[in-house]
Amino acid sequence: MSGHSKWATTKHRKGAKDSARAKVFAKLIRQVEVAAREGGGDQATNASLRTMFQKARESSVPIDTIERAIKRGTGELEGVRYESISYEGYAPGGVAVIVETLSDNRNRTSAEIKHVFSRNGGSIAEPGAVAWQFDRKGIIEVKGPVDEDQLLEWVMEAGGENFTQQGDNYVVTTEPHDLAAVREALEKFGAKVLSAELTLVPQNVIEVDDESEAKKILRLMDAIDDHDDVQNVYANFDIPDEILSAFEG
Repeated sequence: MSGHSKWATTKHRKGAKDSARAKVFAKLIRQVEVAAREGGGDQATNASLRTMFQKARESSVPIDTIERAIKRGTGELEGVRYESISYEGYAPGGVAVIVETLSDNRNRTSAEIKHVFSRNGGSIAEPGAVAWQFDRKGIIEVKGPVDEDQLLEWVMEAGGENFTQQGDNYVVTTEPHDLAAVREALEKFGAKVLSAELTLVPQNVIEVDDESEAKKILRLMDAIDDHDDVQNVYANFDIPDEILSAFEG
C-alpha cells in the first residue's frame, strides 16, 4: 500500500476523534443518500448502499441519521439532489491526484477545487489525464495479528485477490463488485474487519523522500480533503513513515 493509503487511514481515524467529526459524518451521510438514490433503499439488493451503511456505522454515525439519509435518497423525505463530479490534477512533484465530489452546485465546486489546487502548488488536468494510472478496487482492512497462511486461505476462499501487511493490520484487495461478499465471508471465517470500502489504487507510485516536497504534497491533500464537497481524494505518492508521522503528528 502506498504512503497515501496510510495518510488516508490516519485522516479517517483523526476525523472520528476531533473537531472534524461533524464533517466526516456529513460526508458519509451524503454518500449514503446518493447510494440510496442510485440503487434503491434495500441493502439486500443495493451493494453500494450496504457498503456505505457499514462505513457510516464504523464511524459511529447514528442509525436514525443513516435511515433518514436513505429516505432522502429514495424520495420518502425531501432533500438536496447531489451530483457526482470527479476532478483530475497534479500535486507538486508530478504526483497524480483524483478528487471525487458530491455537489449541489457544479460551478461553485469546480471553481473552489481549482482554487485549492492552484493555491497549494498543484494544477487541474483534463479529464482522463491521470485516471488511467489507477484501478478501482475493494479494500478491506483486517485487524492483526493473524496467521498469514490462514488469512491467505480465507482470502482465496472468500473470492478476494490478495493481501498486504500495513502496520499491525492487513489490507485485502477485491474486485469492486466482490467487496461486500468478501467482507461477509471473512467475518464468518473469524477475521476482525476494521473497515471496507471502494477505492482507487495507483498502478505505480512516486517515491517522495524529500521532506520539503512531501510536506507540499500533504498540504495540498489535506486542503482538498477538507473541502465540504470532497468525498474521496486519491494520489500515487509513497512517503516514508517517519515523514508521514511527523507531518500528521
